[in-house]
Amino acid sequence: MQIALDSAQIPIQAYHSKNTILKALVYKSTGSWYQTKTESGAPWNARIKGIFKIDGITSTNPVAVGDWVDMEVENELEKTATITHIHERKNHIARRSPNKQFSQHIVAANLDQVLLIATLKEPRTSQGFLDRFLVAAEAYHVPAVIVFNKTDVYKKKEHALLEALREMYTAIGYKVAGMSVMKNEGVEEVKALLKDKTTLMSGHSGVGKSTFINAIFPELDLRTTEVSDWSGKGMHTTTFAEMFDLPFGGKIIDTPGIREFGLVDIPKQELSHYFPEMRALLQECQFNNCLHINEPGCAIKDAVAEGIISENRYVSYYNILESIEEKKW
Repeated sequence: MQIALDSAQIPIQAYHSKNTILKALVYKSTGSWYQTKTESGAPWNARIKGIFKIDGITSTNPVAVGDWVDMEVENELEKTATITHIHERKNHIARRSPNKQFSQHIVAANLDQVLLIATLKEPRTSQGFLDRFLVAAEAYHVPAVIVFNKTDVYKKKEHALLEALREMYTAIGYKVAGMSVMKNEGVEEVKALLKDKTTLMSGHSGVGKSTFINAIFPELDLRTTEVSDWSGKGMHTTTFAEMFDLPFGGKIIDTPGIREFGLVDIPKQELSHYFPEMRALLQECQFNNCLHINEPGCAIKDAVAEGIISENRYVSYYNILESIEEKKW
């Protein structure tokens, strides 16, 4: 992956020869400015001049939280700098840009895992949302952990659903946890998953992302607002992704709540590769280009009929497949 400034915009070599270059980690993006920390932990504010070109990626935000960058010092006293280079990412996770159909918005980069916070009540997270997010995590090679929060408000119906979902997702290789931040149940177990890792947290608004962060790291005191039509537990007013250093080791990236997760750059032909239980059977289909809908000799449909693949997961696959608007690949 080649990531560099357009040479027509900035004569990089000239700048490098005259000014100090620092390597830094991006902690927050507010659109025009980036909050960074150098390798020694010193905070800096940085900005981009010129146009960043990333081969193979059409992104609305070329620099993302979690990126390692090179910065050219502008003002030593004010701790301001210009980003001149993005180091190659080990991975990233992206969603479809709400403003550009075939462009992506990079949520975060260089992740060890993603913690998908879900709730089965107040508000309810649908399985369709979970599966879309898991497809993105698979596509971008980021291990995913599903955490069901607010178990204290679940009735018998929600507890039964939680166990069914836990069994289904565990069977295909995902870690699944349940917790109640308000009752302090299961919090320590989830906290242990974060130690010494860079973790992206995501989920709908109101599922308790920032309440959880405040519980494990009260010094942050993240701002929340009350949500009267749910349980009054508060919704974080995050508008930009932001990374925090955890006192017990590791980093956590808090993200704005999202209503839906739009997939990008996934052709219909590839979708089944991002369902782990389907991936294992793809070679057994009669046709190499099988979409697992109406084709004869389909190993995926046979596995669903035999109960090897969950019918609910197959329905998610079908719904996602139908929603993919393809560009010319």
